[in-house]
Amino acid sequence: MGKVTGFMEIDRQVAKYQPASDRIRHFREFTIPMSDAEVQKQAARCMDCGIPYCHGPTGCPVHNQIPDWNDLVYNGNWEEAIRNLHSTNNFPEFTGRVCPAPCEEACTLNLEDAPVSIKTVEQAIADKAYEMGYIVPQPATVKTGKKVAVIGSGPAGMAAAQQLARAGHEVHLYERESKAGGLLRYGIPDFKMEKNFIDRRVDQMRGEGVTFHYGVNVGVDKPMDEMFAEHDAVLYCGGSETPRDAGIPGVDFAGVHDAMPYLVQQNRRVGRENVDSVGWPSDPILAGGKHVVVVGGGDTASDCVGTAFRQGAVKVTQLDIRPQPPEKEDKLAVWPFWATKMRTSSSQAEGAVREFQVGTLEFVGDEDGVLTGVKCCQVDDRRKPIAGTEFIIKADLAFIAIGFRGPFTDSVLKDLGDKLAINTDKRGSSNVIANDRDYKTSVDKLWTAGDVRRGQSLVVWAIREGRQAARAIDEALMGTTTLPR
Repeated sequence: MGKVTGFMEIDRQVAKYQPASDRIRHFREFTIPMSDAEVQKQAARCMDCGIPYCHGPTGCPVHNQIPDWNDLVYNGNWEEAIRNLHSTNNFPEFTGRVCPAPCEEACTLNLEDAPVSIKTVEQAIADKAYEMGYIVPQPATVKTGKKVAVIGSGPAGMAAAQQLARAGHEVHLYERESKAGGLLRYGIPDFKMEKNFIDRRVDQMRGEGVTFHYGVNVGVDKPMDEMFAEHDAVLYCGGSETPRDAGIPGVDFAGVHDAMPYLVQQNRRVGRENVDSVGWPSDPILAGGKHVVVVGGGDTASDCVGTAFRQGAVKVTQLDIRPQPPEKEDKLAVWPFWATKMRTSSSQAEGAVREFQVGTLEFVGDEDGVLTGVKCCQVDDRRKPIAGTEFIIKADLAFIAIGFRGPFTDSVLKDLGDKLAINTDKRGSSNVIANDRDYKTSVDKLWTAGDVRRGQSLVVWAIREGRQAARAIDEALMGTTTLPR
């Protein structure tokens, strides 16, 4: 814990943002870092709560030892704090920026609406560790002679590759794109996480012996039979990239797009990469001077909102089919679990018009096939349209952001064909079947982890699955393992 009486003496503070009027003028991060002294004061608020739900299954998927490193930060021991944090989380600078912080929801002080600023402290530890030179390659001292391939360099693939390399295996990481990071790089906007943080981890992993192979679309450029022949084990971390079919008439109008191509394009622009990319449309999608409608109420939709504002959109409207949630949850009914309550993202706070309990009936266009509006209606508690409530929102550009149903099926899955068991649940997912104990698929020498297995989820869940899959592979190859679960 931190200071014994800290939670009574110190008010909760989190890092502040640049004003919306300033931050929408650029794509850089806009969080204003707190000083070391301020961070230490926030860490001091961590109390001796007996059962710290923050790092249990209800709080942190990777089981960060949050009270421990809060105490270390409070006492100024930043080096031991990053060592402790790294024992459970390979990339705290990622999660400290983009995780929604279920740990704070599970904090005992959240019963008083003033949880410890765990996410702020986590990011500060990682950033301080880089500043002080504590984050360096940790190559294995003994090599095993085993060769492992990891397909996909998102958070699951990167975490697994790093763990396997540190266990002494020769690790080859294959990535379809021109740089590592997966949707961390190409899906999450730079204003939420700048990509130099990924580049620094890639440099560290190279120093640990990981070999990166970019521009290789496994299953197309390199058949899976070759992968199995050249490696003792293969881990598939392909992510979840196929958008769900919205079933909304009018999706063929010019100006209607799925969310991910839009985000990928802009991230490639910011990264000074060619907008053309394998699997994504290359025609420019730009919101400058336009009325934009975003269908969906999740993080991807919010990222579209923030990106549209930075491109100069005139107006952005976000449609959410769910009812408007209450401002405050019933603590005794839901704590320590994630509560359904009114939440406003930084992008929504930049001026988005939010419509709740609204269904999208169709996209409306002119005789030239160009989008002019989105026809909507109010829906009941069963999400069924209410007659007589129809209305049209003016739109020059519309994005569908209602989630993903699984990985792309035209590469690894297509190459393996009937060999690989695929989950086809009622929502039509194409996730690869494997349990969360050994992550082994139905194909010999093939494991899987991350969103390609569990479905779209949080970065922190991907890191957990990558770490656990690495442990399972190490144990399968060597008969025993010292990697943590």
